[in-house]
Amino acid sequence: RRAQAVCIPAIHLHMTAATMQVSQKDFEKAQEQLKLLKKDPGNETKLKLYALFKQATEGPCSSPKPGMLDFVKKAKWDAWNSLGNLSQDNARQKYSELVSSLVSAESAGQKKDASPEESRHDGYETILVTNNNNITKIMFNRPDRKNAINHKMYREIMKALEEAGKDDSTIAVITGNGDYYSSGNDLNNFTNIQPGEMEKMAEDGAVLLKEFVGHFINFPKPLIAVVNGPAIGISVTVLGLCDIVYASDRATFHSPFSQLGQSPEGCSSYLFPKIMGLAKANEILLFNKKLTAAEACAQGLVTEVFPDRTFQKEVWARLEAYASLPKNSLAVSKQLLRSMEKEKLHAVNSKECEVLKERWLSDECANAIVSFFQKKSKL
Repeated sequence: RRAQAVCIPAIHLHMTAATMQVSQKDFEKAQEQLKLLKKDPGNETKLKLYALFKQATEGPCSSPKPGMLDFVKKAKWDAWNSLGNLSQDNARQKYSELVSSLVSAESAGQKKDASPEESRHDGYETILVTNNNNITKIMFNRPDRKNAINHKMYREIMKALEEAGKDDSTIAVITGNGDYYSSGNDLNNFTNIQPGEMEKMAEDGAVLLKEFVGHFINFPKPLIAVVNGPAIGISVTVLGLCDIVYASDRATFHSPFSQLGQSPEGCSSYLFPKIMGLAKANEILLFNKKLTAAEACAQGLVTEVFPDRTFQKEVWARLEAYASLPKNSLAVSKQLLRSMEKEKLHAVNSKECEVLKERWLSDECANAIVSFFQKKSKL
């Protein structure tokens, strides 16, 4: 769950004219264009590019099928094998078209900058941190990966929370860039782990998760989640540690722990039953029920739901009004509201991380993640 992201060799992207056949010269030029892309296109896309590249240069897959637990090689083999008898010429053509779309998408995305009136914090790669109108905004910024949280992003969010807790802002807001709020843990963190490294992966992951959730427990100011789209896993469970949760009506809330052979996190094993009652919490935490925004609001996880077309305008107008309130009064009041349970929450966090460490080392969890990647690698 929190090891290094999947290491698929660079597949050398290219952009060329949309002709029926791509010349070998164009294909070779393509291999240099990868270096021009600033953003990782995501592992699903890289698998497809890998498969097309192999098909274009070697023809149909002829290598032996890797073992089930060799996640990376297995995913790459499945992607290549799925192309069947696609001709090398057609593989070059499809490769070209895919890369062209990636380059175009990145070029369009680079035109979208932060609002000029906002003060942007430098030094972050996976999140955007800005200050405006007494609000510190922490925005998940991996839209091409549905804002999945990798190792670097965990650490950057913690750093941003530490800085926001000490700056001059009145409130802090967490939201997502793009269509998703966050798809939770980047499950590619599980790949590229050798058998002898599993113990260390589990230990490091448990330490990282405990520290991450601890930052939410200890955050000294009002912390507000602005859920702009689907939320999954850890991005859902820590909502119970936020002071207010506003959601677009297109948002959904899903914590598929048992589906992945894992267990609850983010103090949800304690807070969700307290917020919504044990029976409703069981549906979500044990049986993977996905909630609509309206359902999450009815069960107390979400404070209020707004129509998506007016979501940003309505929510930010309200947040700016909150940020004009006396800063110290808000901070002191939050501490009173949270102080009685802070010790309990830290204890719950520690216990959840211990259990998750055991889960990550179990065959059941490994098999569930293998199954997940088998489905994802069917391109």
